[in-house]
Amino acid sequence: MIRADLHIHTLFSNDSSIHPKTLVQQLIAQPYINAVAITDHNTVKGYYKVRELASAHPDVTIIPGIEVSTVDGDLLLLGVAEVPPEPWTVENVIDFARSVGAVVVAAHPYREYGLGDLTKDYKVDAIEVLNGGSARQCNALAEKLAKKMGLPGVAGSDAHRVEELWSVYTEIKASTNLDEILKAIKTGLVRVGHMEKPNTLKI
Repeated sequence: MIRADLHIHTLFSNDSSIHPKTLVQQLIAQPYINAVAITDHNTVKGYYKVRELASAHPDVTIIPGIEVSTVDGDLLLLGVAEVPPEPWTVENVIDFARSVGAVVVAAHPYREYGLGDLTKDYKVDAIEVLNGGSARQCNALAEKLAKKMGLPGVAGSDAHRVEELWSVYTEIKASTNLDEILKAIKTGLVRVGHMEKPNTLKI
């Protein structure tokens, strides 16, 4: 079993200040989270940099990912290390994800840039039911949506600043093998939770 933060931005997202080196330092310094998905906006450059910096630490897993700004709302793709071809319609992005075996997550559906009720029109694999940057009411609506659609619910801090890291997590019944992680998310072998005291070091 692993605990993962499935939604993290680095400074390769233009609205984030988290340096990849700082992210790796924070990750290896705390005992709670042992896997992270790097999901920068419309780029995978942050993933490659974090993976490189974390390569000396085999006890942590860096999940490739991206947050794609589609015309209707944001989608998280987990398990993909390339940018989908444009145009970024929801259908095109989902088709791309299927072609490469990625997991499609409706990111913060009831917050700004979320798909909202439109999520029901698409075949996503999971719903982000616990987003560290969303209001409790928005997360509650997302959880209700996941139950209505019969889909797994996942959690991610959506951190854009260091102090926001690890605020929430997804417990995944899987080893550190990427294929196993993705399969476990798709089949609902997940549970979400809040971190009581997110632990970040002053560096």
